[in-house]
Amino acid sequence: MHIALYGATGKSGSAILTELLSRGHQVTAIVRDPAKLAARPGLTIKQGTVDSASAIAAAIPAAADAVVSAYAPPLTKEGVRELIPVTQHFIDAVKQTGTKRFLFVGGAGSLFVAPGVTLIASGYLPESYMDIAVAHADALELIQKSDINWTCFSPAGFFEPGPRTGMFRIAKDDLVADAQGNSKISFDDYAIALVDELENPHYQRQRFTIGY
Repeated sequence: MHIALYGATGKSGSAILTELLSRGHQVTAIVRDPAKLAARPGLTIKQGTVDSASAIAAAIPAAADAVVSAYAPPLTKEGVRELIPVTQHFIDAVKQTGTKRFLFVGGAGSLFVAPGVTLIASGYLPESYMDIAVAHADALELIQKSDINWTCFSPAGFFEPGPRTGMFRIAKDDLVADAQGNSKISFDDYAIALVDELENPHYQRQRFTIGY
């Protein structure tokens, strides 16, 4: 497949890029600063922004089978809200280009921890995570109303560096946690599951999640 990847220089995006290339996919990485990425076989590096739908559409290659976004907004109270207009830009750009799929890195806050109770509403989410969690929930609600072929892939509660084990659990809308209530996933294992979904779709126009 040919994948247009946004956020390839970030923590999750760089793991996704490595996983895609290791499986022989062609990747066009669209980044603000191309100097931050080194050339690799199968990788095309293109300068671009997420400032408008037209900017995104212009950067997506005609041959792209899917657009993957690991875009992360600025982590300030006001900055995290940029996620909502950027999500709309992606929706509009995918429609303009006719790209078959849009898969994006979501958030864990809107996952359910009990029937009808999200992590955001549970009272267990630290206040420092609340702004970005709510922004991700609002972005998900926005894209659920769209008519493009989207997939939201929410990470576990803790999304962090760690080993590439290939051993994880997949769920749809419920937070994945172990017997002690710990919910976590490494960037590398998340990338495995994301590329698995690209290669063998199970969650088109749906959200799914992952954890150990």
